[in-house]
Amino acid sequence: MGHDLPQPRAVLGGLPAYKPGKPPTPVAGLTAYKISSNENPYAPLPSVLDAVRCAAERMNRYPDMGNTALREALSTYLGVPAEWIACGTGSVAVLGQIVDAMCDAGDEVIYAWRSFEAYPIVVALAGAFSVQVPLTKEHRHDLPAMAAAVTDSTKVILVCTPNNPTGTIVTDTELRTFLGRVPPHVLVVIDEAYLEFGTDPAAPDALALLHEHPNVVVLRTFSKAYGLAGLRVGYAVAHPEIAEALRMTATPFGVNLLAQEAAVASLAARDELEVRVKDLVAERDRVEAGLAEQGWVLPPSQANFVWFPLGEDTPAFAAACEEQALTVRPYAVDGVRATIGEPEASDRLLDIAAAWRAARH
Repeated sequence: MGHDLPQPRAVLGGLPAYKPGKPPTPVAGLTAYKISSNENPYAPLPSVLDAVRCAAERMNRYPDMGNTALREALSTYLGVPAEWIACGTGSVAVLGQIVDAMCDAGDEVIYAWRSFEAYPIVVALAGAFSVQVPLTKEHRHDLPAMAAAVTDSTKVILVCTPNNPTGTIVTDTELRTFLGRVPPHVLVVIDEAYLEFGTDPAAPDALALLHEHPNVVVLRTFSKAYGLAGLRVGYAVAHPEIAEALRMTATPFGVNLLAQEAAVASLAARDELEVRVKDLVAERDRVEAGLAEQGWVLPPSQANFVWFPLGEDTPAFAAACEEQALTVRPYAVDGVRATIGEPEASDRLLDIAAAWRAARH
């Protein structure tokens, strides 16, 4: 492209591409399963679908820019004032709002690596600088190293728990110690996209930490446990001045009419949704037990996926799955993430994993 033409920002040239889960590859005689995007395998609840259908009749009108009904419903559910809540088009968009609200060009954002692959993208787009702190050999956040990485330029720290893609958590005790070491002017984002799948009693009580620390933000989504991935709605809970800043950096009218109605209806139907979450957790436990029996040593998952730390074997294992019409999510030469979905997909994953190990041992 000649320099007499419009030039996009140079930062885009070095931006890592966000890789969505590939669609399943058809293989003759096999049902294809996509377990690469951490989607909820269940169809929408009838009550949620009804709310969306009703809302669709008004889609010639703008949605409520203030997300009033949704913030009120979340306020009741979470036991925090509505002014503490900011919404966006999925938690990834709210993450972008946080970085846009807090960072000037050259400011630093600390996060573990490997973690959610959108982190380096939203940081770079804001003109900020990523400080990636390697996970421990147990595939967990190294919170002492992250605290030690804080400089005068640090504005935000991202803590993903359960961590995507490794499924590991930080404990409440670890996070409390960490918050005691982080300067109070540095914003700490506790990214809990997979919170509902966790059963470990040692996991953090993020809302309690939020009440105790004005520099904490809790980030959550309706995409995973609530099964609204296709509608894009997430939210942050923060102290009022931070929440207000996040509403200022949001795309106006971003959370659409259908998404707002579906999220409110989902909160009302959470007893039904909890049954589904429990079923997915039981399926995850079954898959983990089956893999352990085969001899795999995987990090214990508190999310709706399992992590195979395969290193250089990552592309080959993903290809072996692809040949059996099972689409998993490979991460370069770090490992493969496999979503817990339909039991049939889990059975096929277990079969492929068993054959893989048998061929190598």
